[in-house]
Amino acid sequence: MEEAIHQIVTSLLTYSQNPQAAISQSALLHLQTLLDYTLNNNDPIEIERLNDELSSKNLSLSSLVRPITNSMDSGQTHLSILASKVYLYLLLSPNAPVFTLFTPMAFLSLLRVIRKSFKNPNLSAPPPCSRKKRGGSSRVSGRNAVNDETEERGEFDVRVLFSVLERLKLVLGVIHLDRFPDSLKSLVQTVAEIPGTALEFCGDGVNYAKLCDLCFQILREVLKFEHGEQGMTAAEVLKSLSPSILLVKSQARSAALGFVVNKMVGMAKDSDEIKRAVLNFPRYMVHKAPERAEPRAAAVEAIMEIVRAMEYEDQVGFADYVVKMAQGKSQLRLFAVDFVPMLVMSLRDPLGVNSESGVEDSWGLRCLEALVHRCSDATAGIRARAITNLAQLVGFLSSSDKGRVVLKEVMGFGNKGPIRPEGGMHDLLRKRCMDEKAAVRKAALLLISKLTALLSGAFDGDVLKTMGTACSDPLVSIRKAAISALSEAFRTFGDDNVTKEWLHSVPRLITDNESSIQEECENLFLVLVLDRVSRAGSSRSARNKSVFYDSKNTESLEGEMEELFPEGVLGLLTEICDNEVAPWVKKICTSLGKKKLLKPKLAIALQNIIRTSESLWLSHSMPIEKWAAPPGAWLLLSEVSAFLSKAVDWEFLHHHWQLLDKHGTEGELKCPLEQGDLNEEGLCTNSNSVAWAGDRVFLLQTISNVSVELPPEPAADLAHNLLKRIEEFNMHSTEVNAHVKALRTLCKRKALNPEEADSLVKKWVHQLLLKATQILEMYMSKDMGASKSNRFFTPPNRSRKGRAAATMSRLSLEAVTAVYTIGSLIIVCPSADLKGIIPVLHNIITSGSSDPSFSKLAGPAVSLKQTAPSLYIQAWITMGKICLADGKLAKRYIPLFVQELEKSDCAALRNNIVVVMADFCVRYTALIDCYISKIAKCLRDPCELVRRQTFILLSRLLQRDYVKWRGVLFLRFLLSLVDESEKIRHLADFLFGNILKAKAPLLAYNSFVEAIFVLNDCNAHTGHSNSRSSRNESRLFSIRGNDEKSRSDRMHIYVSLLKQMAPEHLLATFAKVCAEILAAASDNVLNIEDVTGQSVLQDAFQILSCKEIRIPSNRGSSSDMADVEEEVGDGGGSSAAAAKGRVITQVVKKGLIQNTIPIFIELKRLLESKNSPLTGSLMECLRILLKDYKNEIDDILVADKQLQKELMYDMQKYESMKAKSTATEAVATMQRSDNYRSPINSKAVNRSNVRSKFTDEMKTNSKVASALADVVAEVTAWSVLREVNQHGATPPLSAMNVPKLRSTPGGAVSRGDRPSAVLESLRRRQSFDSDEEN
Repeated sequence: MEEAIHQIVTSLLTYSQNPQAAISQSALLHLQTLLDYTLNNNDPIEIERLNDELSSKNLSLSSLVRPITNSMDSGQTHLSILASKVYLYLLLSPNAPVFTLFTPMAFLSLLRVIRKSFKNPNLSAPPPCSRKKRGGSSRVSGRNAVNDETEERGEFDVRVLFSVLERLKLVLGVIHLDRFPDSLKSLVQTVAEIPGTALEFCGDGVNYAKLCDLCFQILREVLKFEHGEQGMTAAEVLKSLSPSILLVKSQARSAALGFVVNKMVGMAKDSDEIKRAVLNFPRYMVHKAPERAEPRAAAVEAIMEIVRAMEYEDQVGFADYVVKMAQGKSQLRLFAVDFVPMLVMSLRDPLGVNSESGVEDSWGLRCLEALVHRCSDATAGIRARAITNLAQLVGFLSSSDKGRVVLKEVMGFGNKGPIRPEGGMHDLLRKRCMDEKAAVRKAALLLISKLTALLSGAFDGDVLKTMGTACSDPLVSIRKAAISALSEAFRTFGDDNVTKEWLHSVPRLITDNESSIQEECENLFLVLVLDRVSRAGSSRSARNKSVFYDSKNTESLEGEMEELFPEGVLGLLTEICDNEVAPWVKKICTSLGKKKLLKPKLAIALQNIIRTSESLWLSHSMPIEKWAAPPGAWLLLSEVSAFLSKAVDWEFLHHHWQLLDKHGTEGELKCPLEQGDLNEEGLCTNSNSVAWAGDRVFLLQTISNVSVELPPEPAADLAHNLLKRIEEFNMHSTEVNAHVKALRTLCKRKALNPEEADSLVKKWVHQLLLKATQILEMYMSKDMGASKSNRFFTPPNRSRKGRAAATMSRLSLEAVTAVYTIGSLIIVCPSADLKGIIPVLHNIITSGSSDPSFSKLAGPAVSLKQTAPSLYIQAWITMGKICLADGKLAKRYIPLFVQELEKSDCAALRNNIVVVMADFCVRYTALIDCYISKIAKCLRDPCELVRRQTFILLSRLLQRDYVKWRGVLFLRFLLSLVDESEKIRHLADFLFGNILKAKAPLLAYNSFVEAIFVLNDCNAHTGHSNSRSSRNESRLFSIRGNDEKSRSDRMHIYVSLLKQMAPEHLLATFAKVCAEILAAASDNVLNIEDVTGQSVLQDAFQILSCKEIRIPSNRGSSSDMADVEEEVGDGGGSSAAAAKGRVITQVVKKGLIQNTIPIFIELKRLLESKNSPLTGSLMECLRILLKDYKNEIDDILVADKQLQKELMYDMQKYESMKAKSTATEAVATMQRSDNYRSPINSKAVNRSNVRSKFTDEMKTNSKVASALADVVAEVTAWSVLREVNQHGATPPLSAMNVPKLRSTPGGAVSRGDRPSAVLESLRRRQSFDSDEEN
């Protein structure tokens, strides 16, 4: 040790000559050896010898502090760490003068070494030349050589710092830092950062765990009261640990969080100051948490972990703080809605079910109330999160019976509910399902799914309808969510309303563009409908129950049927018969059958349902001719029998065919309106004839499907029977097609070869055509004879007239059926000979026509449109079917169809001609192309059915590219968006929002400006006036007028188009509206004195002001980020969206600079010069456009400062005038209400209430408040003058303060020499009222 002491003393003597030099590495090593020996052996003799040696040289141990500090600041990692160790050893040495050895600067240097060692240890490695220059490399030990080699390789071993941290902890037991607050703060910050910065330098988990343990031991040490106020220190420790806790998926986060939860929370129980810091720490973390979704979720989870470790009272306090957060800024509201579900699901008894205070005083109720209120938040991202979290809570609380009861009450579903949103929870769900943001709509549907079990499916009708509408949402995810929510309600609670809405909304999605939705639709229909029918109609249960009920008299036959077939099967089958549901059911059954997913037990179950219904009817001694099978049973059986032919019993079909054929055709042929008879109670007892007709149609289809399985002889008898029935021409039109198709199927399937089958079909088709022609000729001859007999003046015999009328009625019905049969025959056999039929049909459709081209054709002089409208309509339909089979004939008759479509006053005929023209468009596209505009006129037909049929057919043709979106066709479709019919509006929304957005994304953009002119019936964009017919047509497809409804309808159309555009198209549309409308108006190309021109300009202002055309700038609020995250998710998607938004924002600014502002300024001057009422609309539009860019107005108008000042002055002047007008109206309204007060209180109201009545309502607008103050002051002044005037005459002039007058040219006028005329005029003045009072 002698040599070591000598080396140390020598180094200190060298240092005394150069105070800036650092102690040499060899001296540090000798000093370390000396201190190690002293500490390990607890023998102070060596350190005392060093101290004596230093004393002999007029030095002390404190002389070592400065050179050691210089070594720590040298920048060499190994030397700095070695100096740090030596410094700590020196402080821990026995009998060391701690107060002289410890200095804040040396301690800060020590902390700096630790911090740099973890942040970037390799940058401070000295170059080799520097080590050679210092000399002494030959005296470095082997271990130091290894360290140098390691350092040169760029490696750093974190274990070298273990001893430093261990000694640092021991030093804290010797030195109390209460006198050095800055050193304490630096120590806390340095140690708290180590777990986060040391991850990349720790080779394995063992080293990292030991390092974190050492750090937290130091932090626990500084939390002792010896080091100062515990509360301040604890706050600093928690503040320094917060960055590590806010990390995502990091070991540092787990370590720091574990220290807070396991150590500091435990220490808080013994120290109120530490407890206060720990309680405030979650609130601090809320304000420091990031805004992005994933880091925010990690922060919420970390905060909740700390809250769970607290005591129950402290947890309730944090819950109350969360409730207050729900009323704060957007970021705090977003955190609040994330905290509520975690609090309720983590803490005990949130709703106070087991507490004495009850539910009403529970903290969970307050949290739920805050969450429900946030479901209507102004920010879409918060709304979506709140609804999603509420759905999560509903699922959690519904797991217990008590929870369900309490949840119903607190959400307002029970008799008494503390939480009652405006309009109720059902109204809230309805609004959120129609929210403009997709994330909100999806969350609302999820909430409905969770509420289904709670409410047993008892939803409000509007909510069910809204869910059904959501099934047609443009977004696939929303449609899937709506299907899931509605299906969950249907599965849980089979109410009639739920069943109806499900069948009207879900099966139609079998035609959806998304294949996954089609598959889900099929699976749901299979499980929820077909499997339910199979279970209810199983053979064993149905038959057993029917036997049980045979001998039991019940009051209601329908009640017995409901008990026989539970789960609402009968109502389900009834709804399947609906005309809007049946087509989709048929498609689904066909798809399931092709995939071989239909099971034979389904066909057996349907047969059992029909059998059971018949046997139950007969068991009550009811006449069989009054019986009808459960509605929908035959329809479903006819669809599934095509794939389950072997499961259908022929005896069952034969029995019911004989039954329906025998009783359904008895009696004479009647008009459909005459087929029902009334009993004594006024109920229709024979109305089942129509049901039997429908059942026969489905029965025949079933027979056709299973005809392959029929025996030869019954098949031949059935074919003969069918032909005989058709020849009678007395069937309902719905049965004719079924008979013809069934007969053709029997011939095809029972013939030996195709040639024989075609021969058989042609034979009976020709036979039926001849007979139908005879019936038509007979009717036409009778009709012409009747018209001629009317020319005689002698009145015919009344009895003979009655018989003739009955005969004509019967012939008319037969003729109608014959014409319809001809059309059905043409479809099954297009090659049939029609030479004798076409002239007859031509005579019918041209009867009574004044067209000279038809005069040479023999036909009835009286139009059959008036005498036999049914025959007239059926003749047009049949002629259309014939034209579909004969192209040459179609070329001749298509103009006739178009002419009849335009002039016919019969809605049924127009509807059928539109259908025929749609078929022509598919078959003869080139011939119909020139008539598309004529067909499109039916979109404005007075009849809703015709409009809806036209819209559907044209939409299908457009989707299949038989018709192109060119010309004015797109503009014709726009008015369907505001049609009177809700169904048509819904179809139009789906077409524009779903189909066109994907198929023709540029269509809305390319036609937008033209749509503005067309909807206002303005021809300025065409440059010429249209013809009279064209003008009438344009007016038909315009929404003229400046009334509120017209403007609202036009704006709805504009907004619908803007929603389909991409951001870049919105920007281009903005520029086009400015260039083609505003610039045209400023250049006098658009006449702003014309009514239509004013409407166009006003619409342009409204469009430029609406929020749908604005480009979101993404300027950084947390709510905006939440919206983006909900829509596009986290990761690169949101970043790309934000970057794109910033670029587009710059383009918007550039566009405003170059184009918009000059146009607005020029147009403003023009409107002001003409004193136009549109000036206010222009200023309002300009104010809204610049609202988001008030800080950038200087940049936008940088080229013209004077123009900027003028613009700002005009805007302020306009707003002031608007505010003053608002205030004046408010005061006038108040004064009118004051007229109804008693005279005693009127004065007080005039003087005081005028000032205060609108103060609270106007506080948010300083300009309105200022204007209100001016108006109120003016009113007060005039009221005072009125009171003075009422109480006395005008005082003498001498008693009044009047200004002194200048001398007149004629000389001075004294006070008493005033002109008498002036004095007299003043005395005559009796009132101080002004015109403003009136």
